[in-house]
Amino acid sequence: MTKTTTQGSADFIPVTDRIACFDNDGTLWSEQPMYFQFIFALDRIKELAPQHPEWKDQEPFSFILKGDMKSALAGGEKALMQLVAATQTGMSSEEFEAETKRWIATAKHQKFDRPYTEMIFQPMLELLKYLRANEYKTFIVSGGEEGFMCAWTEKTYGIPCEQVIGTVMRSTYEVVNDTPRIVRQAELDLMNDGKGKPVGIYNQIGKRPVFTAGNSDGDYEMLQWTTTASGYPRFGMIVHHTDSVREWAYDRTSPIGHLERGLDDASKYNWLIVDMNDDWKEVFANEN
Repeated sequence: MTKTTTQGSADFIPVTDRIACFDNDGTLWSEQPMYFQFIFALDRIKELAPQHPEWKDQEPFSFILKGDMKSALAGGEKALMQLVAATQTGMSSEEFEAETKRWIATAKHQKFDRPYTEMIFQPMLELLKYLRANEYKTFIVSGGEEGFMCAWTEKTYGIPCEQVIGTVMRSTYEVVNDTPRIVRQAELDLMNDGKGKPVGIYNQIGKRPVFTAGNSDGDYEMLQWTTTASGYPRFGMIVHHTDSVREWAYDRTSPIGHLERGLDDASKYNWLIVDMNDDWKEVFANEN
């Protein structure tokens, strides 16, 4: 940090190029036992079920209403998109933001009995604050959907919506009763995961980051793109979930936050692996 922020240093990085990108799920907050936006969709299905009697006989909704999560998840990405489309589209951007804020304010994690915005990693909050104190601009680059994250990231992380890069649902402009609005559609514009992350960064920021943090193989390309560029010093880090007591321990065999290529190639690209069990005195913010 001293080298990159000291005028006259051979490694000095101008403020305009001090771009730091962070994955969200598993990097800034927990992601087990499933992605929190998916839990939001499940809660919405149960809430909306009385308005949709057809869901009792329609997969994957019928599985969820029966509590058969294994069968619901067996449908993969197609089933997930059905759930998101049914619960998080067909409404205005303002309506969706209100629903997200309502859920975030009331829902609690089943294992820890804490609001989801208290499942934030304290060391990562400290890192975000430290980077910004040194005039690094912090961005979220996540497979999570932008509209879902924008409702709460500024209050939680200090990262405003314009610095959130995520999966994008197609939207349309409509005028209803002389009132203009943006309506969320049940189609994807960008799946911001894997190879989509560098594309999302380039489309929104227009330059490569010099600092990138992730936790899974979904962040591999973002880390690779960041740290293989010439010119400025580059930094990549991986949060390795190794604490089965304070959080979870998982990597190569986990369907959520799968981490294999990142572990295998970390030394090749000089990525720092942060061992949650060994390196973090605290895990969650506001634990005491």
